[in-house]
Amino acid sequence: MADDDAHDRTVDADELARYRALADMWWQPDGKLWPLHVLNRLRTGYIRDHLCERYGRDPAGPAPLAGLRMLDIGCGGGLLSEAMAGLGASVHGVDVSDSNIQVARLHAREQGLAITYETATAEALAGRGARYDVVLNMEVVEHVADLPAFMAAVNRLISPGGHTFVATINRNAVSFVVAILGAEYIFRLLPRGTHQWSRFPTPGEMETLLERDGITTVRRTGVKVNPLTRRMWLSPSESVNYMLLARRQAEGEI
Repeated sequence: MADDDAHDRTVDADELARYRALADMWWQPDGKLWPLHVLNRLRTGYIRDHLCERYGRDPAGPAPLAGLRMLDIGCGGGLLSEAMAGLGASVHGVDVSDSNIQVARLHAREQGLAITYETATAEALAGRGARYDVVLNMEVVEHVADLPAFMAAVNRLISPGGHTFVATINRNAVSFVVAILGAEYIFRLLPRGTHQWSRFPTPGEMETLLERDGITTVRRTGVKVNPLTRRMWLSPSESVNYMLLARRQAEGEI
């Protein structure tokens, strides 16, 4: 199979068209994507605190993630990329939608943030040997067409001793009611058709896709949402949304 064919295999054309249409909404915190803005604040604190714990940093410091090379896969309009850059990380944001990348670049310039944005796939980055201290894979895996192939490429991007964060939605009866019926049809938090329940990976499935490439999960947490109060918080329950932190063993490490 040609390289270009392999790169395109995990990109879903319908998903790409949907997010191009949403690109101009990314930076409207009270607009249709308000759940993502609320979630971004929660996941930013989660990422900051756990990376500081593992690297011996002060999370209250002025640039606690300084010196870390970080990739934000499926960066969209740049919400998480900007949050990480604000914490001092050197951020490379990539997305398969050029419209999203253009939105992200413009907003970063307006904020005076030096973030590298690129229209690219994980497969393309892995093919040119890119490696990062931290790979952010947040709210992406449930949208790709070939999850095992996508994760194989993403895993190659994690440097020895490096970390990855994954955030997605569990696949079970509860998530169908909450994430599909509730979020898209009852409360209309997301446009209908945003998610396909069959593509939600269970935590066990995600851990298997990481472990096959020598990447070990070290933390997991659930995320709860109250659509009436527009609040989100960490929870022991992983029945719907969940996040995990995993690490690749360093060279020479036993």
